[in-house]
Amino acid sequence: MFTGIIEDLGVVKTITHENDNLHLTMHSRITPELKIDQSVSHNGICLTVVNINEHEYTVTAIKETLDKTNLKDLKVGDSVNLERAMRLGERLDGHIVQGHVDQIAVCTFIENAKGSWIFRFEYDPSQNNVTIEKGSITVNGVSLTVVDSATNAFSVAIIPYTYEHTNFNSFEVGTKVNLEFDVVGKYIKRLYDLNQPT
Repeated sequence: MFTGIIEDLGVVKTITHENDNLHLTMHSRITPELKIDQSVSHNGICLTVVNINEHEYTVTAIKETLDKTNLKDLKVGDSVNLERAMRLGERLDGHIVQGHVDQIAVCTFIENAKGSWIFRFEYDPSQNNVTIEKGSITVNGVSLTVVDSATNAFSVAIIPYTYEHTNFNSFEVGTKVNLEFDVVGKYIKRLYDLNQPT
């Protein structure tokens, strides 16, 4: 379980393919505090630490994860939003984030709004995920509030701190991002769909 409050921007040091798996070695200032078998969110994707070497650690993504996320697009030198799992009893500063990406979206609009940034994203509506205005959304692991919502798109406003301390500052129109929709909203939508007449 995560909160969507990013702790560090890690840097991809090596990418290794093994059969259908992808091993990512990351450099991060939080590495000394990690341990083998610990869960860490990478751009919103919950991955398990499998190796640690000083300030670098390695995680492995399987085909299922690669098929549903933007991990396969990462290159050596890219920055990645990192968050360790939340501690029970800590403040929940973001919202409940599972680290299970629902689908990918594409950035379609960026505006510097003189003190904040507006980003718009579009996604495939056929997977029946929904956003609502003032509801929560996770973009590349960052807990955000939806500014406006459409059937297949939404906008978010980014404060300077978030812009400077996450990989939002590297986004361009066309950048692919990982989305995790609000877990409470997903359950409500599922219950609603189950109760509709067929």
